[in-house]
Amino acid sequence: MKTISTKNNLQVLHEDNHIIVINKRVGDIVQGDKTGDKPLSDVVKEYIKEKYNKPGEVFLGVVHRLDRPTTGIVVFARTSKALSRLNDLFKNRETQKTYWAVVKNKPAEASAKLVHYLKRNEKNNTSKAHSKEVPDSKIASLDYTIIRELNNYYALEINLHTGRHHQIRAQLAAIGSPIKGDLKYGADRSNLDGGIHLHARKLTLTHPVTKELLEITAPVPNDPIWKAI
Repeated sequence: MKTISTKNNLQVLHEDNHIIVINKRVGDIVQGDKTGDKPLSDVVKEYIKEKYNKPGEVFLGVVHRLDRPTTGIVVFARTSKALSRLNDLFKNRETQKTYWAVVKNKPAEASAKLVHYLKRNEKNNTSKAHSKEVPDSKIASLDYTIIRELNNYYALEINLHTGRHHQIRAQLAAIGSPIKGDLKYGADRSNLDGGIHLHARKLTLTHPVTKELLEITAPVPNDPIWKAI
């Protein structure tokens, strides 16, 4: 069963006056949407309000998102100054993001660069990876390496060069290696917790205010396949 984050069980990876970095669980939604479910941003606000005994409304800026079934690193800004600088860092791709994914079908190559043209379908909230440019598509690129072979699965480490909608999910599906549990992109069955085996493992960035180099790593979920990696 999945555990949703609350102010009492929040997995805080880094916290200072300007930013707070959370290890997101399966099912946590980063920002409010049409489901009406409580977003992680509200949970973090409650945590800050209680921990620092803050009166009134707590400022918290959402810098980027992770898909609901995905786990791992999410950065929030605690000040408006940090928010605008973080927005620039992410927009200009001055951050290094590393993901781990578990797939059932072994990719043809042990490591490779994948370049596709992704076209988003708003109606069913998916993106399709095309080998050639099609109308309204955006170029998407990543590289992956197989880091571990398990009994029935393969663990990949992925470095993103672009940040497109469902990029890793769509690109891995396009090479015949959909992510474990990802029914939307061709996995044969769902995971019990409704999540997928995609984890935002590591983030390297320059702190928006202090300018120190931060390298943050998120522990994997407590699950036998992740633990085997």
